[in-house]
Amino acid sequence: MDVRYRPSLGIAAIALHQPPWELENAWFGDSMPRKFAHHTGIEARGISLDDELTMGLHAVRQLQRETGCNLADCRGIVFVSPSFIPPSIARQHLTPAQILSERPSLAARQLARGLGMRRCRTIGLNWFCCGYSRAFSLVCRRWAPRLALRNDEFLLVVAATRISRITDYSSPQTAALFGDMASATLLAPTTSRKHPVHFEIIHADAEKRPAERSAFDFHLRPHVPSPAPGGGTVHADERLVYSLDGMAIAEIAPRAMSAAVAKALADADLTGGDVNFVVPHQAGSGIVRFTGMQLDEHGVRCELVNGLTRRTGNVSACSVPHALKSTWGRLAGLVACPTAAVGSPGKPEVLQGCILLRSTPFHARLANAAA
Repeated sequence: MDVRYRPSLGIAAIALHQPPWELENAWFGDSMPRKFAHHTGIEARGISLDDELTMGLHAVRQLQRETGCNLADCRGIVFVSPSFIPPSIARQHLTPAQILSERPSLAARQLARGLGMRRCRTIGLNWFCCGYSRAFSLVCRRWAPRLALRNDEFLLVVAATRISRITDYSSPQTAALFGDMASATLLAPTTSRKHPVHFEIIHADAEKRPAERSAFDFHLRPHVPSPAPGGGTVHADERLVYSLDGMAIAEIAPRAMSAAVAKALADADLTGGDVNFVVPHQAGSGIVRFTGMQLDEHGVRCELVNGLTRRTGNVSACSVPHALKSTWGRLAGLVACPTAAVGSPGKPEVLQGCILLRSTPFHARLANAAA
């Protein structure tokens, strides 16, 4: 399908579910690098005791409370989870039953059933920190042209990240970077009166690109410490955890996000000067600053949203919906939302994506009324 296709869909609402348990930097003690908070802006992060499916259910129920949406009008759910174990790793380390529980497609169907939605399309995917942009791309390219949504119908993009369960708490590079969260985004036709759209989707894309080397993998570690809900530390005899090459990510991610913005603008026949806000994946304040420097080379010199990781950490695929929700009232005009992520474990890949949004007259009226 032509990448210039403009779906008549937009974001009508976003709801968040944040776990009540917050882990402060103090828990890490001397194992935390001295300048960690300065470079990342992270002071605490959420840890969920619920699994990803339950977190997704909480986010959708929160969306229902905030919007009054009727799930009988939902035609499809995209379930995104960056904390599911990739198949190549699951086959090495997990039992057949455990492998089944790591399938995003199955979780998507279970989510629909848990919400009482029996006749609803579902897609499940991972795509790590690019999961949100990948979900929008699939909706716009595969579903929107075929479903012909009525004005009262909608779609849901549900993201649930529980990176805490695969975090190596003994690693000074990655132990404190994570954050658990779930989000639910309601996508409706731009003509909907029942669910008025605040931000029209102008473009959405996500793709794999080659990298010089792999910066991401999984390992089975013995005697890994982890925080206990009641305080203190517990040790697991064995724990499957991920590892990142922090220096490589710090170099790759800003370039990938800026390149994704440039590609999206070119595909949509727009220029850097058309962009009013950039709301990037909030991996940490330092990476966002470096992204801004790269964007400047592409002529994108607008306001760059940063500094949202202080009490959340890196919430991966929930980062962009969290950032949009946090800055909802002041966003206007063309908004670029770039993402970047590691590729498959052990492979020299990088994932990058971008969603272009344009605020609607309805959003402007509400913003003016609030002001």
